[in-house]
Amino acid sequence: MALVNENFLSLASGYLFPEIARRTKAWQERNLGEKVLRLGIGNTTEAITPHIAKAMHDKIDLLSDRTTYTGYGDEQGDTALRKALRDFYHKQYGVELEDTDFFISDGAKSDAANIQELFSSSMIVAVQDPAYPVYVDSNVVGGRSTGFNGTNYDGFVYLESNSENGFIPDVPAQKVDLIYLCFPNNPTGAVINHAQLKKFVDYALENKAIIIYDAAYTDYIREPGYVRTIYEIEGAKRCAIEINSFSKNAGFTGVRLGWAIVPESLESENGGPGTIHRLWNRRQCTFFNGASNIAQAGGLAALSEKGREECKGLVDYYLGNADIIKKGLESVGLTCYGGVNSPYIWARCPCGLSSWDFFDFLLEHAHVVVTPGSGFGPAGEGYVRVSSYGHREDIIKAVEAIKEHIND
Repeated sequence: MALVNENFLSLASGYLFPEIARRTKAWQERNLGEKVLRLGIGNTTEAITPHIAKAMHDKIDLLSDRTTYTGYGDEQGDTALRKALRDFYHKQYGVELEDTDFFISDGAKSDAANIQELFSSSMIVAVQDPAYPVYVDSNVVGGRSTGFNGTNYDGFVYLESNSENGFIPDVPAQKVDLIYLCFPNNPTGAVINHAQLKKFVDYALENKAIIIYDAAYTDYIREPGYVRTIYEIEGAKRCAIEINSFSKNAGFTGVRLGWAIVPESLESENGGPGTIHRLWNRRQCTFFNGASNIAQAGGLAALSEKGREECKGLVDYYLGNADIIKKGLESVGLTCYGGVNSPYIWARCPCGLSSWDFFDFLLEHAHVVVTPGSGFGPAGEGYVRVSSYGHREDIIKAVEAIKEHIND
């Protein structure tokens, strides 16, 4: 008899974003012809820029000629792209890494979910609260929780992030084995400084823990003094895996391209330097045939001087949207965080409304979709995440609609 993986049955009913889609679709069916303005899912909307698009077109031209056609590439990623990333980290961040530390993937979300496969199901996991759902859900499927108790998952350590601590949690009060961090943070928009992150690195080194550091929004940091890669912190190469992506700076949400950094010097409690690096390489060679060669050509172009200039223009556009949203919401009395070094605004629900109640209110009255904060964890209750990904004209319409109806 075939049996399902019962860990999947431990997941709380419905993933956050499909539930948003379900409610939005139901509303549209009740309100035929009404346009919905979407400030929910962090999906980029602006066109891939000319230099990057040309690189992918050129790669397609090569693939359409049998004399220049290529099939499978290296599972770890094209050598040129891995070297370009190594050089980028050296030039931009002053960080020394080996090109073999980089593993090219089809996106940071995949890496965030898959990386937990390297670790024992008995490990204790700590996550920021609120947190991007994939960190939690992948570890539930990995067997590290006994189930959802109606508020959170039993067996996990939730590191509460709130307005009192600036949405920067304290290090765990007990011993944990895996720690998931994301800065600039999705969903709160918080950024972390070097002294704050050093506490986590020091904790990980002392407790032989591993930090999974999601830096997918690094290019949105515009103010000095904040960490852009965890490897700026001394000792991080011994205790941290970093994941990143071309999705939110180059507009590759649909193209799909990211990378994980697994340093050879990374250690675990039962494996010395090189063990985790070797296992991740083994995992990728077994379960993955490499990222699209067309996407990788675009990624290489995105790291060039011209590509970086174009990516900065895209990021500036979305940050401009974020500024419009934040100022608009604050003008009608909403308390907002983020939106400065992040594409997300973390807004407190008015009048004591719950996250889903405020979601329903905005959809019903302003025809605007946001993301309920409670979907990111118990500490997200009473907030919504507002995304700056959208056409400028739609952002302006959405903000005006919210301002018009917020006091209804």
